[in-house]
Amino acid sequence: MSSPTPQHALGSGFGATSTAAEVLEGIDLSGRLAVVTGGYSGIGLETVRALVGAGAHVVVPARRVEHAAGELAAVGTTATVGASGPIAPGDATIEVDELDLSDLGSVEAFAGRFLATGRSIDLLINDAAVMANPETRVGPGWESQFATNHLGHFALTARLWPALVAGDGARVVALSSSGHKISGIRWDDVMFERGGYEKWQAYGQAKTANALFALHLDRLGRDHGVRAFSAHPGGIMTPLQRHLSREEMMERGWVDADGNTLMDFKTPEAGAATATWAATSPTLDGLGGVYCEDCDVAELRTPGDEATRYSGVEAHATDPEQAARLWTLSADLAGVDLP
Repeated sequence: MSSPTPQHALGSGFGATSTAAEVLEGIDLSGRLAVVTGGYSGIGLETVRALVGAGAHVVVPARRVEHAAGELAAVGTTATVGASGPIAPGDATIEVDELDLSDLGSVEAFAGRFLATGRSIDLLINDAAVMANPETRVGPGWESQFATNHLGHFALTARLWPALVAGDGARVVALSSSGHKISGIRWDDVMFERGGYEKWQAYGQAKTANALFALHLDRLGRDHGVRAFSAHPGGIMTPLQRHLSREEMMERGWVDADGNTLMDFKTPEAGAATATWAATSPTLDGLGGVYCEDCDVAELRTPGDEATRYSGVEAHATDPEQAARLWTLSADLAGVDLP
């Protein structure tokens, strides 16, 4: 087994303002198949746009199929897949199929339909997420942010594993966030069943889970030719903020009373760049398991250093022992694991 990739910047030549299209310049994805959850909104939509522009065929799982197909119609020729089984996409560059990440039965059904086509997957970008929503319980009473952002993607990746192994050096990218700095895994109360619910703690835990998931997936997958990365897209104003009031965003210094942005947010095109770079860059050939930001591998944050308060990755999100522990817990909760 190859050694882990160091958590150090590589000097990619890209940066915070680079766009997804720019990181794909000169990269031909013709004949490659990508699956992008959340690929019809915000940075997910821009990720799909860039991948299609580079020649990839993209499958977009979506909770609202017709809505997603409408949003994607301007990006490329789009076909939908019926709940009863696959529909041949013909010359379509984008397929949309039904998937609700908070419902593990829906995850299993989507994966079954995809695997029935006999195709391999080259790129899996787990982009879909909810953020700081009011307390919501899904499935058997699970906290919704951990269940949707992490467990749903865990189950999806595990069930699509045969197609990933069949790919030509497949890559999996889990969308994390600087929000991981808010909280590590709350091992004594992962589902917020005691002591009350705090939406930002729940979000932070889910984003740490995304990073730890990629770390352990890479360890398990590298001997099968599958590499994994986590990516922080940066601060972007997208529909992800749907659960936040203007007053909350004002308190955080994001907007003023009129809704004008006060911070230097990335554009959606730039927000899509880091995950796209992690999924496709030749610079990362033979590497994996690392947390990326601004189109490069992030540095570990130095504790107490205010300069890295919002940048870099915390040690708790790069701990292989916690990653292995989370994997075991997730496989037990989701009822699925890698073969």
